[in-house]
Amino acid sequence: MSRLLHTLKKIASLLTKYIGLIIICFSVLAFFWRDGFAWTTTYTSVFLGVAMFGMGLTIHMGDFKVVFTRPKEVILGFIAQYTLMPVIAWLLATAFHLPADLALGVILVGCCPGGTASNVITYIAGGDVALSVGMTIASTLAAPLMTPLLVYLLAGAWVEVSFFSMVISVVKVVLIPVLLGIFLRWIIGRQIEKISGILPLISVVSIVMIISGIVAVNAEKILTSGFAVLGIVMLHNLAGMGLGLGASRLFRVEYTKATAIAIEVGMQNSGLAITLATANFAANPFATLPGAIFSVWHNISGSVFASIRRNGYHQENAPETRSVLSETSS
Repeated sequence: MSRLLHTLKKIASLLTKYIGLIIICFSVLAFFWRDGFAWTTTYTSVFLGVAMFGMGLTIHMGDFKVVFTRPKEVILGFIAQYTLMPVIAWLLATAFHLPADLALGVILVGCCPGGTASNVITYIAGGDVALSVGMTIASTLAAPLMTPLLVYLLAGAWVEVSFFSMVISVVKVVLIPVLLGIFLRWIIGRQIEKISGILPLISVVSIVMIISGIVAVNAEKILTSGFAVLGIVMLHNLAGMGLGLGASRLFRVEYTKATAIAIEVGMQNSGLAITLATANFAANPFATLPGAIFSVWHNISGSVFASIRRNGYHQENAPETRSVLSETSS
């Protein structure tokens, strides 16, 4: 049994590290083998709920201390998350005169909380992982209010938005599963700890299934609008990370914490955007497309950004390390 758990842990670690590549591979497969993945769209909300439950299982009660021990950075990340990304989304939708469906989809992505993948990317970047987790928890728990409110305010010019139905959707697929996961971890923490290494598998598989299903049913739309949406998504994501990093520098946030904030702001819970589009805007089928493409792109850009920041961290600390060594040797 222990050997099996060890093997699964290694697989989970590998899949989590290369989630961007895995999403791309499955998206390509789903594009060409549509019947093999189209069925997953029926269970989009279930898959997201499972992913959120998996996230809840990984949260220790001690993780909430980050909110209180690092309030400046958590608050900065929270405000940037729920101002920069929604406003950028609205500006892009307006500037490029997007049709209602695509405008709604872009705004949905912008109004969602940070994605769980941000924690992995922050780890790869050598950023402050505890801060990343704290910001994800804060923005996720606030999502039942913030996401519907922002979508209602920003997308109302394009489509009719039912605020309360969106609140109910977010509560069902995000808040309740996350709280259940946290509660279960609190009750049987020792047992959960034994399988903690394989928990990321739950979220990885769920997110891959969501995106693959959306790609499968939107294959024709991707051919006609995919490149245009990709351009918007790239601008949205890169602007979010860039402005998140800029805000961190403005408030003189330390390098590793600034890395975590930039990644958290730029990487969204696009699975939630897809789920909300599916559950609340059936009359706007194109609205799922930006979320699906964002899911693929932000893992690619996040990985590249992580590599740059990790190298920058080593370069920034190299002179300091050499001076310490020289002082020691003298």
